[in-house]
Amino acid sequence: MKRSAVVYSIIISVTAMLVPLSLSAQIMDSKSIVAPGAQVEKLGDGYKFTEGPVADKDGNVFFTDQPNNKIIRWDAETGKFSTFSESSGRANGMYFDNKGNLVACSDEENQVWSFDKNGKPTVLVTDYEGKLLNGPNDIWIDPKGGIYLTDPLYKRDYWKRSPEMQQDGEHVYYLSPGSKKLVRVDEKLKKPNGIIGTADGKKLYVADIGDNKTYVYDIAQDGSLTNRTLFVSKGSDGMILDEEGNLYITGDGVTVFDKKGEQIAHFPVHKGWTANLCFGGKNRDLLFITAETAVYGLKMNVKGIR
Repeated sequence: MKRSAVVYSIIISVTAMLVPLSLSAQIMDSKSIVAPGAQVEKLGDGYKFTEGPVADKDGNVFFTDQPNNKIIRWDAETGKFSTFSESSGRANGMYFDNKGNLVACSDEENQVWSFDKNGKPTVLVTDYEGKLLNGPNDIWIDPKGGIYLTDPLYKRDYWKRSPEMQQDGEHVYYLSPGSKKLVRVDEKLKKPNGIIGTADGKKLYVADIGDNKTYVYDIAQDGSLTNRTLFVSKGSDGMILDEEGNLYITGDGVTVFDKKGEQIAHFPVHKGWTANLCFGGKNRDLLFITAETAVYGLKMNVKGIR
């Protein structure tokens, strides 16, 4: 989450109605990945700052209202919203593990939490080599259950700790399946933020929002990263991949790049910051977007991947 301190505002009502925006004429889509006639639609609003969307196996989307310390569930069948957790540890980026637990970067205490299906949390990560993390931000879980996370520093007004840098930099970490000890897998980024991997677990994308770049890595058998390559000269907050290997990045709306790093689409969302996104819905063909105080949807011709 990049600019939450600036854009938090209070809106008192939340609606589940679809409210079309007059943005369809501005959509750039050179490969017809958007469903014919589809528009960006407001699915709900009334939040302080939305983040961390991720879909479960049935296409229901879970996202965070970080300033209000909540995780919200959007129902893929009815389009209705409900509260999954009233005390999320200030959850930010999230991802489902192979057992159906919701794993979250809960930066209130600079930790990583896992929520069971009833919303009961368990702490997975508390530190790196005895020191607090800066503030776990975004997360991806590989097919084997290994956890990758980014740890930039965005100072929070709710921290009881010192708001200064806790580690010796802003890095990318990996937690292997069954382990309780984090390892660093990239120490050469300015401010890593968005992170996503391919369905086969062979490649990882990491956005260095501090240097306005996004890199792609090869993932080794032990979870370490090799062959870091510049993918695009553009940073991102959240990121997602579709079934064709296109990478979706956020910030000024949503920008889509194909496997070669060529821009193929751009979707304006609203006038402010677009934080994160995922594919949800019963058919995994709804691009679910979090942007400041609201969440949006765009029907797609392509589907998301697990």
